[in-house]
Amino acid sequence: MTQFRAWAATRSGGPLEKFEFDPGPMDPEDVEIAVEYCGVCHSDLAMVDSEWFPANYPLVPGHEVVGTIVAVGAQAKGRHVGQRVGLGWHSRSCLHCQHCLGGEQNLCRKSQPTIIGRHGGFADRVRAHWSWNIPLPDALDASAVGPLMCGGGTAFLPFVVHGIQPTDKVGVVGIGGLGHLAVKFARAWGCEVTAFTSTPSKREEALALGAHHTISSVDVKELKTIAGTLDFLLVTVGASLEWDALIGTLAPKGRMHMVGVVTEAMKLRTSGLLSWQRSISASPTPSPTMLAKMLEFSARHGIAPQVEHFPMRRVNEALDHLRSGQARYRVVLDADFS
Repeated sequence: MTQFRAWAATRSGGPLEKFEFDPGPMDPEDVEIAVEYCGVCHSDLAMVDSEWFPANYPLVPGHEVVGTIVAVGAQAKGRHVGQRVGLGWHSRSCLHCQHCLGGEQNLCRKSQPTIIGRHGGFADRVRAHWSWNIPLPDALDASAVGPLMCGGGTAFLPFVVHGIQPTDKVGVVGIGGLGHLAVKFARAWGCEVTAFTSTPSKREEALALGAHHTISSVDVKELKTIAGTLDFLLVTVGASLEWDALIGTLAPKGRMHMVGVVTEAMKLRTSGLLSWQRSISASPTPSPTMLAKMLEFSARHGIAPQVEHFPMRRVNEALDHLRSGQARYRVVLDADFS
């Protein structure tokens, strides 16, 4: 009997504990990864704490996995033992619906998240469908890639699907796990970048990350100083903000795009949208093809998350560090089961 070793939450908000489980027979289209590194995302915290909905316990978090393939199912394609890959939010999709056939497997109604209904990457091994295991470019540092597999892909996708131009003026709201990557992507894209933050001490950090300008995300008077100027505003935070004031920063036909999970109802006036033909949209984590494009773009432009490392045996300390808001800007666990 095969046993995977892991760290699991056994109750909402409780500490993770050592946990072993039998993964069962390997699906013929799956690959098995020996985990080397796994990022810690706010989505992991949301699942551990049942923030979005009641989770099923025991729950092994972890969906920003980097590791080496150690077993390949008989029907897996294009993957081989010894290959280093990354695995993100999704682990499989149906591959026959309209969205899958159109290359948007992330929108498949039967897609399988890596940490919902199955165990994730806070473990020594993890399995997933071969198509969602993305080969890593050699130029990327494997120890820092993990957060790109979720946070990076999430921040990157809007630039592609909405056709952001290098001449566009782009704002990024929130300089955290998602936002610091969005600033880097926007700068490499060629855009003029304004970083929005509620923390004055992060202004210098945002400029160091590549922003051309900084502004308060909560001071309505300051927001009015850039009214009508931005072509695209990417909101990476989950907090409730002054939505009317933020929409007011958009130029005619400008777009505010959400990638942060705002759990409270958004209160805003439609007049700010109607008068200037502005719009609001949102997107999830991307498809396998888009993840691969994001990794290629990151390798070409030297983009990497800013990470702090913890050994996996200190996983609870790492989770508390992220909860406290002190992480700069992503946390990565180094697998240390041997």
